[in-house]
Amino acid sequence: MTRTSHLKMTSADYEPASLPDLLPLYYRRLFPFSQYYRWLNYGGVQKNYFQHREFSFTLKDDIYVRYQSFNTQNELEKEMQKMNPYKIDIGAVYSHRPNQHNTVKSGTFQALEKELVFDIDMTDYDDVRSCCSAADICPKCWTLMTIAIRILDRALREDFGFRHLLWVYSGRRGVHCWVCDEAARKLSVAARSAIAEYLSLVKGGDETVRKVVLSDPIHPSIRDALKVVERYFPQYALHDQAVLGLKESVDKVLALVPEDVRKDLHTYFESEKNPEKRWGLLRGCATTKQGTLKKGQHFEKEIMLQYCYPRLDVNVSKGVNHLLKSPFSVHPKTGRISVPIDLRQLDKFDPFDVPTISLICAELDRPRVGEEEEQVPKEKDSDIDAAERRRIRDYKRTSLAKYVKVLDQFLDGVALSNRGELLKKSDLQKDF
Repeated sequence: MTRTSHLKMTSADYEPASLPDLLPLYYRRLFPFSQYYRWLNYGGVQKNYFQHREFSFTLKDDIYVRYQSFNTQNELEKEMQKMNPYKIDIGAVYSHRPNQHNTVKSGTFQALEKELVFDIDMTDYDDVRSCCSAADICPKCWTLMTIAIRILDRALREDFGFRHLLWVYSGRRGVHCWVCDEAARKLSVAARSAIAEYLSLVKGGDETVRKVVLSDPIHPSIRDALKVVERYFPQYALHDQAVLGLKESVDKVLALVPEDVRKDLHTYFESEKNPEKRWGLLRGCATTKQGTLKKGQHFEKEIMLQYCYPRLDVNVSKGVNHLLKSPFSVHPKTGRISVPIDLRQLDKFDPFDVPTISLICAELDRPRVGEEEEQVPKEKDSDIDAAERRRIRDYKRTSLAKYVKVLDQFLDGVALSNRGELLKKSDLQKDF
């Protein structure tokens, strides 16, 4: 293969049948084990935190292995290189080591802590996107994930005070959020449920027509969400999804407005075909309607939110013992790596640019001419063995490098916060 063909490789070059051949190379030379361990060990502040963490592996032919746990990073590496999992899921930190769960007294094996997590899947938007359905995605509907991240990230930071949010592309059709603050990891099921419900706005199944109902006055958090939606709505909804274009789409929108307004809009729309002008007419009717009532009806806002507000799988967020796909797991269907998302470049993030396992394994064959060797600081020489040194150099020579860097930067922020907390505790102890 030429260098040019490596660079042009896309998901079309990935064949699921090749996965058994690629995974050993990926886990041996590319998987960022040191960052992974650094994340899940949280500085080693809490004894046995990593050792009591559950890992779940899905192997070839859907063989499912739960309650894996490991004493060290090295032990985790060896087992993953031995089993070559098709999928990795991360679970809770338990009262006992998960791999010993069958040996402890019945009822004493309990899930104690886990990151507060969110799972947003594009299939939950199938009633409001016209470009794709089911597992398919395209740049037109990916905007929904961008909107979801912006809305949830703001709410979790500003409304709840969380600081360490790791956003991750699932590898196919959605995104995950790991809230890693210590306070988030210690939340009870009741508290997780309350946060998930607070962030849930679109409610009802296929039979429910009006899935967003706003009260008056509108909650400040919803007002903030609307600011995000209004930024994307004209391009996303009016143009990319043509919600006021084809008759079927128009009828779905008009079903969400009061009956008397619907009749007027039907008449207006017969002579006005431009989507922006149609939306302007609808908003004008909403303003007029609100001016005639003591309590305003916000149907135009409800429409925007129903089409764009994040749709959460609340069960994933509520349970402490719920498994969630791990960052840097490979999606077996697409071959894409589940990578962290840099929020500073969120609008530029393209799921179709995320490297496949085929691509990064092929990139290892690139010639090394003119390549700078990774310099490891001398004081750390004794801590990093030859295999670790090679792995650092290896992933840095592939398209995976920039995504590992995002995780590195995230972990630096967590470490800084941990040091601050340790200093606070130390100062408090000195005062006694």
